[in-house]
Amino acid sequence: MTKMTEAEECLLQVISRIVPPDEDARGKARARWNACAKPLGSLGLLESAVEDIAALTGSPEVNISKKCVLVLCADHGVTAQGVSQTDSSVTAAVARQLALGRTAVCRMAVRAGCRVVPVDMGIRDFRPEEDSGKEKITDCRVGNGTEDFTKGPAMSREQAAQAVLMGIRLAEEEKRRGTGLLAVGEMGIGNTTAASALASVFLGLPIEVVTGRGAGLSEEGVRRKIAAIRKAIEVNHPDPGDPLDVLSKVGGFELAGMCGVFLGAAACRIPALFDGFPCAAAALAATGLCPEAKQAMLASHVSAEPGAGRVLEALGKRSLITAGLRLGEGTGAVAAMPLLDMAAAVYSEAYTFEEGGIIPYVPQ
Repeated sequence: MTKMTEAEECLLQVISRIVPPDEDARGKARARWNACAKPLGSLGLLESAVEDIAALTGSPEVNISKKCVLVLCADHGVTAQGVSQTDSSVTAAVARQLALGRTAVCRMAVRAGCRVVPVDMGIRDFRPEEDSGKEKITDCRVGNGTEDFTKGPAMSREQAAQAVLMGIRLAEEEKRRGTGLLAVGEMGIGNTTAASALASVFLGLPIEVVTGRGAGLSEEGVRRKIAAIRKAIEVNHPDPGDPLDVLSKVGGFELAGMCGVFLGAAACRIPALFDGFPCAAAALAATGLCPEAKQAMLASHVSAEPGAGRVLEALGKRSLITAGLRLGEGTGAVAAMPLLDMAAAVYSEAYTFEEGGIIPYVPQ
């Protein structure tokens, strides 16, 4: 039997802190909703989300006023196989613009009252000392981009565990800052290829079913993408029963990091909105490591990528938004924040049946 590494032992310690949701708090939140002067359940998934947050935090007093989106960035060696329109230099370029507050998610986050934290998990040849926005990019580098997984593992098992731990630490830092609602996003050229590989392995689905155009591939590009994933699985034989094995062989540093954010959020009892397909694939890995981690996850939207709906179904999550989004950076997750703010306002501030002198609705 292979000896467990120090990183894996630390990971198990964090997982041991994840407790089941507080059903008493959930019940109290539902009772508060039912007292609001409106038809029962009429805010649909927004009511369920607030109840889920109450159950996660252990309190019916829901406070999501302090928000943050973590944008984990890394590069993928598989881009050498022509699985993307652009090369890996774009990852670094976007990371710099994230630090300067100029990308799509940054401008959306201003409207949502949300901090943006770009994170370098392994951007190829990235030298922050040369960048004007260096102080705004959190350094969690695990490696200088992953290897081409059509020729061998994307990373070592130790690197995968380290990346997961980095994600956990990011969530723990947000807990210390008093963040009440996390959003999780990513930036990494080639990462929908890795996400499709994760989804295919974890769900046991044909590669063609979960693989799409990513940032705009042609039909020929999609064929190359599918062929690269098929070769990676044939070469590496990832074990779906061992999430760290799968992450190390066909994953990415930012995907493993997001897996860690979800685990850390569950351990710290912070709700975490996940963005599109790569985030959802990372969430699959997190639930493989600890099924209870699912309680911290909120699905913001269903991506236009073909595997996205399958992954949400496997996670047992329903998205708040259906808008055909596929930008990444956490944009979909940030777009869902105002919806949750509005739900929390009704939940906390709306008048009750009793206050309005109205006969309450009763379940039929």
